[in-house]
Parts: sequence; C-alpha cells; structure tokens
Amino acid sequence: MSAPLFSIVTPVYEPPLEVFQETFASVLAQDLDDWEWILVDDASPSPQVREWIREQAATDPRIRLVERAHNGHIVQATNDGVAAATGEFLAFVDHDDLLTPDALEAMARHIAEHDDVDYLYSDEDKADADGTLHSPFRKPTWSPERLRGQMYTSHLSVMRTSLVREVGALREGYDGSQDHDLALRVSERARRVVHVAQVLYHWRAIAGSAAADIDAKPYATIAGQRAVQDQLDRLGIAGRVEQGREAGRYVIQRDLDPSVKVSVIIPTLGSSALVFGEHRVLVEETVRSALAKTDHDNVEIVVVHDTPTPEAVLERLREIAGDKLVLEEFTQPFNFSAKCNVGALVATGERLVFLNDDVEVISERWLENLVGPLDEPDVGLTGAKLYFSDGSIQHACHGYWGKHYHHPFRFRTREDPGPFGELAVNREVTGVTAACAAVRREVFLAVGGFTEALPSNFNDVDFCYKVAHHGFRTVWVANCEMFHFESQTRDGSVQPWERHFVVRRWGVPDEDLYTPASIAAPMMDPHRLLDMQLVETRKPVARKGARARK
Repeated sequence: MSAPLFSIVTPVYEPPLEVFQETFASVLAQDLDDWEWILVDDASPSPQVREWIREQAATDPRIRLVERAHNGHIVQATNDGVAAATGEFLAFVDHDDLLTPDALEAMARHIAEHDDVDYLYSDEDKADADGTLHSPFRKPTWSPERLRGQMYTSHLSVMRTSLVREVGALREGYDGSQDHDLALRVSERARRVVHVAQVLYHWRAIAGSAAADIDAKPYATIAGQRAVQDQLDRLGIAGRVEQGREAGRYVIQRDLDPSVKVSVIIPTLGSSALVFGEHRVLVEETVRSALAKTDHDNVEIVVVHDTPTPEAVLERLREIAGDKLVLEEFTQPFNFSAKCNVGALVATGERLVFLNDDVEVISERWLENLVGPLDEPDVGLTGAKLYFSDGSIQHACHGYWGKHYHHPFRFRTREDPGPFGELAVNREVTGVTAACAAVRREVFLAVGGFTEALPSNFNDVDFCYKVAHHGFRTVWVANCEMFHFESQTRDGSVQPWERHFVVRRWGVPDEDLYTPASIAAPMMDPHRLLDMQLVETRKPVARKGARARK
C-alpha cells in the first residue's frame, strides 16, 4: 500500500465528546480520500474519548490511535504523531476544531502545482459553540516579517513531513507557541511557502480557548517572544524582540551597525505652516526631530532645496545638523522625483532614507527600525507609520486593488491594532509612501531611482512596483512613527494623466496579495475612493523577478 499524501496529526486530551465528534465528522467528510489520521491520546484521565476513537479506528484503517502512557503535553503528543506519520505532508488539526470539506483537496491542488512547495497555509475563521461562523481571517501571501510579529499562518498549516523531521519537529519549552516556533524554523528552510486563499479551517472559540481570548494562555506569548528572538539569532539579524501592546504581538527593535552610513534625503522649499497652534518652518522640525530620535550617529542630512528657500532657513539647518548637513540647491521647476534623485546622487551613505520636509518623528530609534530590515538581502524597501496632526493614521502601507491605489486603514486611531493585528506588527506590503521610505543604495540604482516623468503624484507607487519587479520585498515598519502634516506644503490634487501613466506601465491594480481589500477597504474614506478612481480598465501585467516563495 502506498503512503498517503497527508498525515493529519491531532493531539487529544480530554475534549468534550460531542465537540470531538464534530471534529471527527469534519475530517471524515473530506472530498479527498488520500489521507491518514494520527490521533495521539495524551493520557486523558477519562477513557470515553479514547474508547470512541478505538471504535472508529476499527472501521476505518486510515484512522490510527497512538496512546501515551504518561501526559507529555502538546509538544510531546504532537511529536509522537509526527514520528508515526507515513504521509508526504503533515496537516495539523486541533481536537476541537473543524475542517471544511474541501480543505485537503485544496491543499493537494496547490501541491500539484508546485513540486517544490514545503509549507502551505490557508485562511481561517472562528466557530462559536453553537456553530456560528464569523471573523474570517483573509491572510496575506507569504510574509516572513509578519510571521515574526505574530503567528499569522496558524490554521490550516500543512508542512512537508521530511522537513519537519529535519528541523527537529516541535521543541520542548515553547508550549503555547510551539506552532509558531515550528513555522519559523520550517519557513527558514522551505523552498516555497504557499498561501491558499480559502477559508479551510474553523477555529473553535469556546471558553478558555485562545480563539475566544488570546490572554487565556499568557505563557504562550512569552514562548512566542523567545521563538522569534531565536530566529533573529539564527539568521544573524541584529535586534531584540519585545512584547507588543496586545498578547501574541511582538515588536522588533532593530540595531544598526555603527559603520553603516545613512543618508537622509529631504527635498524642501523651506515653507512655514501652522502646526499644533504654532507657526514653524517645517523642514527645521523635521531635521531636529530626526536627529533627536535616533542613537545612530553615522548619519548625513542631505537637504535638496529650491533656489527660493530663505537663507535664514538654511542657516538654522546648519545650526541644527552641524557637520552632518549637506546642502544641494535645486534650480529646476518643481519635480519631487528629480529632487529625490539629485539627493541620492549627492548622498554618500550605503542606505538612503527619503523624508518629506513636513514630518515630525515621534518614535525613538526610528532610523534603526526603519533601516534595519534592509540588512536582509531580499528586502529592498521599507516604510513608516504616519499620522495626521490629530493622531489618526495617514499611512500604514499602500494597497493596490479594485482599479484603485489606496492608503488602507486611513483615519483609524493610533491605538487601533487593526484587523488581526495588521497595524501593530511589521509586515510585507505591496507599497509604501515616499514621505518616509528607506532603500539600499544599490537597489535604488538598480531600479533607476524615481521616475521623473511623475513629478508630483504616484512616483512612489511606480517606485514600489519597480522594487517588486526586481524581486525585492517591501516591509512596512509599525514601530517607526511620525506625524505627517500632509497637504500643508503642496497641492495634493491628482491629475488623470498621472494615474494613466502608472496604469500603462503596470496595468490596472486588481488584487493586493498582502493587504486584501476585504480587510482594509471598509475604512477607506469614500471621497478619497472617488478621487483615486482609475478610468482605464486594462488587465494587470505580470511582474518579472517574482520570488519563488508565494
């Protein structure tokens, strides 16, 4: 008899029989028959469930019961199931949750499409005690940075059996976050990670479960923090992991090598505006706050100033930045892209940070956290979390979908973690705003800098497309925060030809793989949607240089 495609592994400990029977029924109802089910009873005190499993196993040879003599908790019980499995892939299912009938069939279909896939995960929702389904979690395409911030892949996880065994299966001492730790270790070695964009798993939200209350297992978040720190240490990523404001969320404080020179490029006209009830020269506060809120000393401030910029402003910038200041006069008509490109050519740093002159840095170590991810060779671009002056969100990534270019999550409060922690953790995104963005110099040159044919709007959208086109990840950094006094320095209106330019080059945005419209769209300002509407309807073009992992 040939080995099955899937070995479903389920540790069992004292579930209510009627709940467990529903789990059982959901597995038996699978459209695909190519599976075995390894149920590991972890020395449950009462024999009722164990005896019921024996009865089922006697009638279906695909069902196998492993009985532990002593309670070893979830790690040991799951590892017993991994050891007993004969399938090519492991599917991890809890003893009180539910699979959709097409769960294994959908996974098998994606495995058939990619012979190098080692890890697959699906969307999920929650099931109340009465069977009501709610809270669908539409997950992003493979997002390694987000996995460091939270265990987002979770259910349904399917992993190649040989790879799970190669990394040592689940580790002792990580109870409560043992699945997060395993996902981190498996994904490091996986040739391909695939997101199956279907709800295939119903997570039971019953009293005492993590689905109903993430604080139900406080030890789990400590274990998760250790698991993420372990990955940073394994991969040589300089930084430390802290607990987020919410349980199960982690904040990474990045470190920068002191020898790495960072060039902060700020285009300006030296304008003044009323901010928080006071008149200020915007670029002065931008430079002052940028230098005050970082511990990284190897910085130069490249100010690309239009000819009309008052000499008094330039003199005060000299006082604020001292020998870190580089002044470059821009004599041409207004062109934001050209000013950024000039600044990049004048700059001498290995890392380039583009910063609008109308921002005020809020968070400590903003520069370290923004620039740090660029040490990973496949990260090409990073962006920050920006707020309007009233503290509501102005920018938390770009979202490209439904024929529009969006600022998802706009107008949410600073304290709002967003749906499924979207605003509380670092994550891969399709794009970020050039109001605050960091890039490695070699990546900037490889993509050709900013497109000067777009002097005002959508130059950052085009830039983000170019970075992705060359196969690099773009990471939005939740703990790099600043105010952005948007539209106080320029006309923010969008011209139709600007939209058309981007559409002609990249196609009409259809579906954002990192920020699904179903999560972000309800918070969009309807007036902004009208303003951003595209009139062309051509199909999206395929992007070259796509990464192997999806």
